[in-house]
Amino acid sequence: MKTIGFIGLGVMGQSMVRNLMKAGFHVQAYTRTKDKAVDLLAEGVSWCDSVASACQGADAVITIVGYPSDVKSIYFGDGMILQSAEPGTLVIDMTTSSPILAERIAEAAIDRSLLPLDAPVTGGDIGAKNGTLSILVGGGEYAFSRALPLFEAMGQAIQRMGYAGSGQYAKLANQIAIAGIMMGNAEMLAFTKKAGLDAEQLRQTIRGGAAGSWTLDNLVPRMIVEDYSPGFFIKHFLKDMALALESAEQLNIKLPSLELASKLYSLLEENGYGDNGTQALVEYYLHQDV
Repeated sequence: MKTIGFIGLGVMGQSMVRNLMKAGFHVQAYTRTKDKAVDLLAEGVSWCDSVASACQGADAVITIVGYPSDVKSIYFGDGMILQSAEPGTLVIDMTTSSPILAERIAEAAIDRSLLPLDAPVTGGDIGAKNGTLSILVGGGEYAFSRALPLFEAMGQAIQRMGYAGSGQYAKLANQIAIAGIMMGNAEMLAFTKKAGLDAEQLRQTIRGGAAGSWTLDNLVPRMIVEDYSPGFFIKHFLKDMALALESAEQLNIKLPSLELASKLYSLLEENGYGDNGTQALVEYYLHQDV
């Protein structure tokens, strides 16, 4: 594989493209807002003015967009991926999306002799920049083996979880865990400040014990200084939690902690925090009047 069509140049997508280029792949990209691509174009990415042109001549087409509705719109319909990609092309959706939609895309792709994978990622903006993302893959073994060099350019922990939709189920499981961790760390920090302790001193002391986590190392420092710049948007996390709750209902399992996290983040979004990073959850605990 040499040429990669890439659709979606948000916080994650831009860094993922850079790592693909570092690994020697040529990237031709499309995004709805060309301004987002300016720096990448200067670095050697080829600009495409449509989804169809991003698919033309590509050995693989990678997508990472916002919502399941965005995924659906770029895969199905005239001039979209399933119609435009050439037979034998890998089509890899790395958006966190619906497992059922991933299954539907896979069925339609296979009918057109394409190689579909759902491969959502975790690791945030830091993991995307450093090429250390965890990549959770659903799809066939042959497609996975073909795509492995691409995944290795963008991530470290790469695992095929099963057939179509399995990558999405695995990512939703990850988001369920994150929701609880975020609440725990925000509550810890609010308690620490109310008790008059030095928050950074405490963080450094407990990080090597049972409370240690990626969140404690990477997001709690941002909470302490009230840096809410987005590595992962609250509005996108709300989307993920809604997908997880929807899937949980289909699987007949109750997730009360996730339901609470979703309510707290919804409250923040209602009060203007939707474009902030998930670490802004601490605002609820610090003020509880947001």
